[in-house]
Amino acid sequence: MPDIDALLFDLDGTLADTGPDMAAAINALLKDEGRTPLPYSVIRPWVSHGARALVELGFDVGEKDPAFEDLRLRFLDHYQQNLCLHTKLFNGIELVLNHCEDRGIHWGIVTNKPGYLTEPLVEQLGLTERASCVVSGDSLSNRKPHPDPLLYACRLIGRTPDRSVYIGDAARDVEAGNSAGMVTLVATFGYLGESDQPDTWGADGLVDTPADIITWLNGGVSRPNANNA
Repeated sequence: MPDIDALLFDLDGTLADTGPDMAAAINALLKDEGRTPLPYSVIRPWVSHGARALVELGFDVGEKDPAFEDLRLRFLDHYQQNLCLHTKLFNGIELVLNHCEDRGIHWGIVTNKPGYLTEPLVEQLGLTERASCVVSGDSLSNRKPHPDPLLYACRLIGRTPDRSVYIGDAARDVEAGNSAGMVTLVATFGYLGESDQPDTWGADGLVDTPADIITWLNGGVSRPNANNA
């Protein structure tokens, strides 16, 4: 493994535990529509897949349904109003950020979340001045799983993909990182569902806790993926 000098994070389900606030938003919308709120355990695995997935989960409607777009926009309105009420960094992530900063490893965020939500959320988490870059889902014409956002992030921070790590909790994160020529890690502490099989996604490693990221950066893979076993 080459020496790593950049670590890029997915936002939802990897860097920050945004699930409680996103769950509150979809349940508020369900309440608006006279429907029964969903348990958090049902909502959590869908959080990383964004507004569309949560609306489909809550209302059992697809994007072609005439009511879908109105529901999506109203969900986003609920979410924007309480963007960082219960959201916080995952336990141990602060230690990872400190480790990167102490070692001179630039770290940044690459997310599919739109900028009008990403930027205030990052600000409220106190990370705006610390992150070397923040790339949102609408920063470019392409978003993950396309590699462009990750390559753009490398250009912003002056680092090369072959010495960068991307960590996320969804298959599209691994696909984007691999296509960009980066080392890829799966945050299994994120919003994975029972049917997810991260061992099959083609990542370079799986990390079960944020502390495992430090172990990995120091040269030890916490658990090999199926292809390397």
